[in-house]
Amino acid sequence: MGHVKLHIPGPVEVSPKTFEAFCHPMIGHRGQGFKDLYARLQPQLQGLLGTRQLVYLSTSSAWGVMEGALRNLTARKVLNCMCGAFSDKWFDVSKRCGKEAEALQVPWGSPIRADQVDARLATGLFDAVTLIHNETSCGVMSPLAEIAALKARYPDVMFIIDAVSSMTAVPLDFDALGIDVLLAGTQKAFALPPGLTVFTVSPTALAKAATAKDRGYYFDFVEFEKNARDSMTPSTPSIPHVYALASKVDEFFAEGLANRYARHRQTNGMLRDWASRNGFTLFPEPGHESLTLVCVNNGARPGGRVIDVAKFQKLVKDQGILIDGGYGKIKGTTFRISNMGDETPGTITALIAVLDAALAKL
Repeated sequence: MGHVKLHIPGPVEVSPKTFEAFCHPMIGHRGQGFKDLYARLQPQLQGLLGTRQLVYLSTSSAWGVMEGALRNLTARKVLNCMCGAFSDKWFDVSKRCGKEAEALQVPWGSPIRADQVDARLATGLFDAVTLIHNETSCGVMSPLAEIAALKARYPDVMFIIDAVSSMTAVPLDFDALGIDVLLAGTQKAFALPPGLTVFTVSPTALAKAATAKDRGYYFDFVEFEKNARDSMTPSTPSIPHVYALASKVDEFFAEGLANRYARHRQTNGMLRDWASRNGFTLFPEPGHESLTLVCVNNGARPGGRVIDVAKFQKLVKDQGILIDGGYGKIKGTTFRISNMGDETPGTITALIAVLDAALAKL
């Protein structure tokens, strides 16, 4: 079989144009060529993230910057908001970093709610809180704006937000939200290969990071800020990724951010309609579904159609498309289909035809 197109929650499909952008001749990361590249990209990234702060580039998975945020910003205790496999992992990572941590655990598929966070922060025990905006393991999107509004009540608490699977697909206005860290890996809605993280940090967080004695070097936020002022990175970056990011961000603004967000809503709605039309329900709590993928209920919750997910996944793959058979403890009792990145109504229509043909063979 030739190439299998990816409709998993990440990595997602990467266009030939984006791959071509990786093939620029190599330049030195301390030379003027790289500085010019980063400097040209900076205002676009600031517009994308809705910030006047510098936007940083880290050659790492998002988990590198997530761990770095804990090391830079947690001095007393961190509250880890947990609603799925990846947000659950924050708690483990916090403890492995030697940080005192507490889990705010809700059932998978339920969102984190502002009143739950408020109740814990009101104890005065915490100086940091972590939240995954869009939890891909179960397809739930928590109300970020409502949670971020708590920052005004707890100005000394660092609000660390993972937007790995929502950044570029939904509006994210860092300065207006008033949060402290916003980060995303590029292998999801950016539609780039894995290996690069885009993030920004508030002035309050930078000041706090400067006081952290064990923040390390590779993910030292103070080093990122110092270098970004000169359009550089603290250590050698993946220069091909930066070329590809520049190409991709040009595409975002050529399309128009509002149009991009509307396209993701439309393609997500097409997949939701497909699920409903075929007798399925969705796994997340109604009203809190992801806009970048659908997590289809297949027996994890009462009601709705149940199929042999492994067989369905194979039938779809035989037609050249890979979907996800569910993650962690809901593997097989859910399945996930992505619409993030470059997907259009046309490509989702083609995907739905394949899904329908596979269902007909079950």
